[in-house]
Amino acid sequence: MKETAINSIRYLFEPGSIAVIGASKDPAKIGHSIVRNILAGGYRGKVYPVNKSGGEILGLRVYGDISEISGTVDAASIAIPAKFAVEAVRSCAKKGVKHAQIITSGFSETGNIGEEKEILSIAREANMRILGPNIFGLYSSSSSLNATFSASKIVPGRVAILTQSGALGVAMIGKTAINNIGLSAIVSLGNKADLDESDLLEYLIGHEETRVVLMYIEGVKNGERLLETLRRTTEKKPVVVIKSGRSKRGAMAAASHTGSLAGSDAIFDAVMKQCGVLRAENITEAFNWCKFLAFSPKPGAGRAVIVTNGGGIGVMATDACEKYGIDLFDDQAELKRIFEPATPSFGSTKNPIDITGGATSADYRLALTAPSESAGLASTIALYCETATFDSENLAPMIQETYKKHMAAGKPITYAIVGGESVEKAIEILKKDNIPVHGDVYEAVSSLASIYRHKKYLDEKDTRIDEAELDIKLIDKIIEGAINEKRNFLLSNEGSRVMEAMGIGVPKSRTARTMDEAVKYAMEIGYPVVLKIVSRDILHKSDAGGIALNLDRDGEVAEAFEAIMHNARSYKPDAKIDGIEVCEMVRPGVEIIIGARRDPSFGPVVMCGLGGIYVEIMKDITFRELPVNRDIALAMLKEIRSYALLLGARGGAKKDIEGVVDTLIRVGTAITRCSRITDIEINPITVYDQGKGIRAVDARVMISNMKGEKQ
Repeated sequence: MKETAINSIRYLFEPGSIAVIGASKDPAKIGHSIVRNILAGGYRGKVYPVNKSGGEILGLRVYGDISEISGTVDAASIAIPAKFAVEAVRSCAKKGVKHAQIITSGFSETGNIGEEKEILSIAREANMRILGPNIFGLYSSSSSLNATFSASKIVPGRVAILTQSGALGVAMIGKTAINNIGLSAIVSLGNKADLDESDLLEYLIGHEETRVVLMYIEGVKNGERLLETLRRTTEKKPVVVIKSGRSKRGAMAAASHTGSLAGSDAIFDAVMKQCGVLRAENITEAFNWCKFLAFSPKPGAGRAVIVTNGGGIGVMATDACEKYGIDLFDDQAELKRIFEPATPSFGSTKNPIDITGGATSADYRLALTAPSESAGLASTIALYCETATFDSENLAPMIQETYKKHMAAGKPITYAIVGGESVEKAIEILKKDNIPVHGDVYEAVSSLASIYRHKKYLDEKDTRIDEAELDIKLIDKIIEGAINEKRNFLLSNEGSRVMEAMGIGVPKSRTARTMDEAVKYAMEIGYPVVLKIVSRDILHKSDAGGIALNLDRDGEVAEAFEAIMHNARSYKPDAKIDGIEVCEMVRPGVEIIIGARRDPSFGPVVMCGLGGIYVEIMKDITFRELPVNRDIALAMLKEIRSYALLLGARGGAKKDIEGVVDTLIRVGTAITRCSRITDIEINPITVYDQGKGIRAVDARVMISNMKGEKQ
């Protein structure tokens, strides 16, 4: 919780009384809708409409000002124009209101930052918390409080929704009603001037009615705290996230809409996975997962089985299982023993189990009862294609019966049934009973996969941290020298010294200030060599023609020295040139990239992937939040498509994977412990055969001129 949170967040969800400031007699006004919904929802506390015109609304006395209310007011919903909102918040502060929900828009999302800051200042001085501004309100099943202006009735249930978008949140309320998804809470966060997702998760972690949390996020302001809270939440219950801003254009729209940065989608995706969050592609997928997770038991030890009456749909389900990472049971003898009684001789007891198109509801009952009673089968994917011989009136009852058997056995089951009008009617009936039945195979398998992914996270969660021994004093000294010269980056030779202080192997190098020195150093280092421009004004050396490779004679070094100097002066005539770095030309190997940065949203993160000149084209990279351990570092490598190159592609020798893992730990340790480093990028790192190590060919290090500053 934030330091200003003197009052418990519980009063937001379970207030004993609530005032509606801006309550209106006009049914078309938001202030009327909120009062109407509070009363219609069965709220058990006291409701105080507030409007300077006084009178009565829906049988309740209307107070001219919140100060006129004699009793305690725990929460207030403010639905008046933005120009009056600051004064309303001040009145709430004087009254001792614990939580103010500011429905009103027209603040930071439109550039009106000043009044939003003023509201927050007033609230903090009074130890009052602010939800919003720019929200549709809040619903809490614990107190039967529907303080929203939604036109749809909210059904109590097991799913809590936190949404940054008000309009989408109102639409979600309507969609949950249609899909029979009961809500334990739904909260609109709006501009997040004060309360954010982390604050609300603090309440939901221990909220017994909430089985699943669904979050819609556009931008993250305090990412490090959010990840810490999410880790504690996912230990108790699944969290599903929809994040907009995947594309560059979408990220720009999200930033414009919310007033906060959407950040790198690749980083967001990685850190969510790292703390056990399930990221959905769209609302339909998210709702399918939430409903399944809210009612299905976690799978035990064992694998999944597919039962079908059609070969084609069974193959589709098999493909879907491979896509979503569901392991299928493959003990053929055991499958035959379990399913032979329900399978005709011309069917198949291989997984998928094919009980053929002639199967009746009785055959399905037998086939779908078997996995609920078999220890080796942890979950079931039940498929049905409509046939002329099936007794369709028994389809829904058969599914209801077999579903109950699986629930009684503590085993998840998901259904995909495909057909015409009778099938669609069955789906409609079954969904009202919260049975996971779908008209699409991939939707059914995806839902089952969500519960396996959450289980896998809990089973494999590893909180160990590995750090490397670094020469921090030397690194700080190098950084201090650059800062004294008012630079926010290290020169290439300084970067090499930092690599050495980190314990990372680099090519031998010397910085030459004359042609003769360059030739002398090349002879000392040994041919072939590389020449690189050293200039605080030329960060991208290749763009300036500041690199010459594979030089193996004195004459070539002399010519390259002159050419690089000429190119650099042509590229930037006023550039200060400190010399030319003469480096050992490293032997060829597998080229990767390793980096770390202080992400504006999530703090220090580490990255690795395919390196060299194709890194921007291939984008074969992965991220993790820091700190990490060696197992997590290895898992990062296994995620990239080019990992096969390190294993020894096309008969080549296995590469020094341990050396790469060690480098990841060293880079992560450096950016975590050296607060003035903002970015490290080592590209390429050449990886040699197992036991032969790695070489950091080129390193870029960005720095901050203030300790602890994030850029």
